[in-house]
Amino acid sequence: ACTGIENIDEAITLLEQNNWDLVAAINGVIPQENGILQSEYSGETLHGPAYGPTSHSTAASTPSSSSAFRHVVPSRQIVERQPRMLDFRVEYRDRNVDVVLEDSSTVGDIKHILENELQIPASKMLLKGWKTGDVDDSTVLKSLHLPKNNSLYVLTPDLPPPSSSHSGALQESLNQNFMLIVTHREVQREYNLNFSGSSTIQEVKRNVYDLTSIPVRHQLWEGWPPSATDDSMTLAASGLTFPCHRLTVGRRSSPVQTREQSEEQCTDVHMVSDSDGDDFEDATEFGVDDGEMFGVASSALRKSPMMPENAENEGDALLQFTAEFSSRYGDCHPVYFIGSLEAAFQEAFYGKARDRKLLAIYLHHDESVLTNVFCSQMLCAESIVSYLSQNFITWAWDMTKEANRARFLTMCTRHFGSVVAQTIRTQKTDQFPLFLIIMGKRSSNEVLNVIQGNTTVDELMMRLMAAMEIFSAQQQEDIKDEDEREARENVKREQDEAYRISLEADRAKREAQEREMAEQFRLEQIRKEQEEEREAIRLSLEQSLPPEPKEESTESVSKLRIRTPSGEFFERRFLASSKLQVVFDFVASKGYPWEEYKLLGTFPRRDVTQLDPNKSLVEVKLYPQETLFLEAKE
Repeated sequence: ACTGIENIDEAITLLEQNNWDLVAAINGVIPQENGILQSEYSGETLHGPAYGPTSHSTAASTPSSSSAFRHVVPSRQIVERQPRMLDFRVEYRDRNVDVVLEDSSTVGDIKHILENELQIPASKMLLKGWKTGDVDDSTVLKSLHLPKNNSLYVLTPDLPPPSSSHSGALQESLNQNFMLIVTHREVQREYNLNFSGSSTIQEVKRNVYDLTSIPVRHQLWEGWPPSATDDSMTLAASGLTFPCHRLTVGRRSSPVQTREQSEEQCTDVHMVSDSDGDDFEDATEFGVDDGEMFGVASSALRKSPMMPENAENEGDALLQFTAEFSSRYGDCHPVYFIGSLEAAFQEAFYGKARDRKLLAIYLHHDESVLTNVFCSQMLCAESIVSYLSQNFITWAWDMTKEANRARFLTMCTRHFGSVVAQTIRTQKTDQFPLFLIIMGKRSSNEVLNVIQGNTTVDELMMRLMAAMEIFSAQQQEDIKDEDEREARENVKREQDEAYRISLEADRAKREAQEREMAEQFRLEQIRKEQEEEREAIRLSLEQSLPPEPKEESTESVSKLRIRTPSGEFFERRFLASSKLQVVFDFVASKGYPWEEYKLLGTFPRRDVTQLDPNKSLVEVKLYPQETLFLEAKE
């Protein structure tokens, strides 16, 4: 009865988006200025169009920031509801495109947006994935009874697949260097600039701005290839002549006022300054714009939009926003964060607790009558700029263009939920600009305050300080929790380090013991091998010795008595004709090889091992008997 929604599925979807809060669902669908809502302050009830042939005039009232649901008017009256927004995730090959449209749009509108995003003619694409089967371009989305979130995909059977050779050539071009010979038309000067193929046209224009002092928005170029239609395009893909390409740049001409017009403007300004201010408070009621009051058209004041429409890169969009904001309102303004909204969250909320800040989101709207006053007198006030720079990360977005507005609402839904997105969606143009104060929490991001443009410097500062008090209390708790967590982690880290050092010491000790045991085992093995080798040599020598002659032998026999280093003696008889080597072999067979021991004679003292081993015992005078002793060699 209140909203005129007869589709039960759509009604349930709206209730789910508002967590089954009936009043919130109705307020989200019905704008406060058109719905069956009554201001608590103005006391005037606003009605929508009636069902019957008779209609009721809409009562005018002053917009109020606070409203409550009141008594429903007779059942024959309903209010025209807001269009329902639908989200589409469209997949094409390796790309995904997010599209947000009203349910009053057609399938052809989706194709038109995809044509700009994918650079594919709408006539060549087939849009698939509809639950109700194939549809044509004129089909209205509302008639399909779609849910809020939808997934579609694009087929292009008439287009050839991307060539791998072309991709390889493009990749090679990205690694090449282009020489751009840029001629400055006004001063007739040439600049030779080197850029890599991966540089964008936008980067070239910014570099030329540094050389010529011509802002990018005022640059008028000649010589770019016809395919270079987008400043975000790389030089490799723009079709430039390799390795050199000539370009010409000049300053875009602007309408020049005549001397008489300038004098008239000065006269108008003087008249405005001397006139009673009450004469101009109601100027807008007569269709007079702020700029026209001073002799300048609004279109002349706003030479270029604050933000490009359908900008792919949020960082580039914010760069243009900052430059345009400075050109309009001066250099004393908040420092806007250059990057995506996700990057702003990361900077504000996800550092150390002591370094965290509040996030302020400024939503600009060129068509609001409050924008110029809010920006020049409040947002650019030194006290506000200083306070924001110290305590906030400030991020901005332009809501003037419908595409940029839909894009922000999509981001808002993703990060803050549908309730906040619906609140911003229902804001009227004249309620802009908006200032959102966001505080990061452990599980989600909380919107502390939504400040509308109809405020004063003192009120803006008070609301910023109030948000800062809430944030400071939460920050102190976070700092305490973080310090306790770091203390626990430090204790654990010290314990882990001590345990690691202990393990290292035990491992080193164990490895030293293992090395020592291994060395002992190796030496023992060597010793055993040497002993076995010596034993084998000894046995071999013992077996090779000639038999000992008997005492009653008829041959000449020499009797030798040998003393060992330990004091023991052993005796043996040898034939006098035996060679001295036989004596050496006998001593070695007892475990005293002549390489390690000397065999010394007594009278006279001599080293027998130095004698010729092939001589007989008689020749070396070891006959008929002799006492020898063994001594280890040094």
